[in-house]
Amino acid sequence: MLKQILRKLPRKSQRSNSLDSAGTDSDDRTSNSDDGVQCTNFGNKISSRLRVVKRVSSAVFPASIMAGSEAVEPNLAFNNVSNPQKPNLFISKLNLCCQVSNSSDPDKTIAEQDLKRQTLIELVDFVSSGSAKFNEPAIAAVCKMCALNLFRVFPPKYRSNTAGGEAGDEEPMFDPSWSYLQLLYDLLLRFIGYSSLDAKVAKKYLDHSFILRLLDLFESEDPRERDCLKTILHGIYGKFTVHRPFVRKAVSNIIYSFVYETEKHNGIAELLEIFGSIISGFALPLKEEHKMFLSRALIPLHKPKSMGAYHQQLTYCVVQFVDKDPKLATTVITGLLKYWPVTNSQKELMFISELEEILEMTSMADFQKITIPLFRRIARCLNSFHYQVAERVHMLWNNERILNLIRHNRQVIFPLIFPVVERNSQNHWNQTVLNLTRNTRKMLFEMDEELVLACERKLEEENSQIIEAAEKRILTWERLETAAGVKPAAANIVPPVDPTACTVAC
Repeated sequence: MLKQILRKLPRKSQRSNSLDSAGTDSDDRTSNSDDGVQCTNFGNKISSRLRVVKRVSSAVFPASIMAGSEAVEPNLAFNNVSNPQKPNLFISKLNLCCQVSNSSDPDKTIAEQDLKRQTLIELVDFVSSGSAKFNEPAIAAVCKMCALNLFRVFPPKYRSNTAGGEAGDEEPMFDPSWSYLQLLYDLLLRFIGYSSLDAKVAKKYLDHSFILRLLDLFESEDPRERDCLKTILHGIYGKFTVHRPFVRKAVSNIIYSFVYETEKHNGIAELLEIFGSIISGFALPLKEEHKMFLSRALIPLHKPKSMGAYHQQLTYCVVQFVDKDPKLATTVITGLLKYWPVTNSQKELMFISELEEILEMTSMADFQKITIPLFRRIARCLNSFHYQVAERVHMLWNNERILNLIRHNRQVIFPLIFPVVERNSQNHWNQTVLNLTRNTRKMLFEMDEELVLACERKLEEENSQIIEAAEKRILTWERLETAAGVKPAAANIVPPVDPTACTVAC
């Protein structure tokens, strides 16, 4: 009776068959032999069409990737099956690897772990050979397997340490299951970089949710894992152009959280390294979004104490921006002066090095906008008691580009730095800094002797005024002390203490 009812149901039109995936097309081929199986396949086709119509934004991983496909024993080798069966064998092996194993779990046998590791090696070799055909079921299977095995939440101890190792002497922490994770990352990397991969189909599974979970893995303390993630995220950014704005926004949010909230993250250096290559590909003129990323994300990254862990990558990103648009140099230098360290000398050395690179690309007009605040800061560095800071800032005069900027703006710069140079040339405690100061003073004389002599006369006048003010202050105190001591002596009587008079005198 049931078979008669099923025969009366209208058959699926050819137009609706085109909406189904490769897996449901295989359902049609296998369902013609039995009407009872056709009922199950018909339900699968309806579910497939609903998934296509709804366009679900999250990763769509079917409950059974092998539904509608001819099952192949996963333990078989790819060389032992025919070419038409290889895609099904590929999916079977991926389903086998979906069984997540924990290397620290004593209940897991060594044989099971070895089987899974060997299966992953076969999958990597198969993808590397170039003979893989990634239809939609295969793409979904790869994404599902990688998501189940890679995405995890790190223990609290991973997040308790400082960002990227604030102490540069700390040993990196290596994941004990790296040999297994490395195979997974290798497979995902080769999958993303596969030349015949259909990005329009793959973007449904490598979606925003997948990318966010991938970015969470940058919290790993294993530098090998972060390096693999860096390559994979860069591949996703390059292949899936539709995801580029989302990737930039997601990375910006990570930086905002790091700078303004936690100051703890292990993967800032790797994320900045990715952005270094991204910035170099920005089209001109720069979009306002990119300029905001510079001012709101990159420049505030100079604030955290752990900046040394990622300063090299940060400098490269900033230099790339200035290279694209030299007018941004004033924005960058103003930001450096805002976050300039006061008590951290090692961080101050990094700021001076970055400042030198920016000044080399600064135009004369932009340099004149920030000359006064910049050289006030340089004067303080010249006067630093930390010999490395004073020595490093003296090296700016060895840069021909910076020296040319100073020469053309000496009327403003000399009065700011000459008092410090004159004072250090006489009594700085470090002999190296003392010699560098004298060389700088000689260089200033060679540039403009008249201006230096004028600055010297002005400095002498200021020093004399300071001496006069000090002498007046001493005389005033002497008169006060004399007045306080003469009155009681004249009367030979000690007057009572008046609290009001005492308060006024104070």
